[in-house]
Amino acid sequence: MKKMHLFVLSAIFFAMLAGCAPGASVQVNTPSTTLQFGMPGPNPLIDQPDVAGRIARAGTGLWHGLIAPITLILSFFSSNVQMYEVHNSGGEYNLGFLLGVAFVFFAIGVIVRLKR
Repeated sequence: MKKMHLFVLSAIFFAMLAGCAPGASVQVNTPSTTLQFGMPGPNPLIDQPDVAGRIARAGTGLWHGLIAPITLILSFFSSNVQMYEVHNSGGEYNLGFLLGVAFVFFAIGVIVRLKR
């Protein structure tokens, strides 16, 4: 049974890895619908300042990651609220954003575990 689990996890991992290749896309067809998943495209606004002349860096990315759950909910009700700043520094902002989101999930896990 463990070999089957390892095989399935390996297949999922390699499918996800292949989906990260530039220009890669995966299409899923069912009788009632078709879904197409693709790699995100380039951001033409990287290192381009916003109207206030700011470029979001790691600190801003960390903050946006921390408030991402709230921002997600607010974005359902207002088109002026976005989760992600497109005027960013690229990898530096992405790392901060990912660390912020990871911290939120870590904190939720710790709180749930302490309540048990």
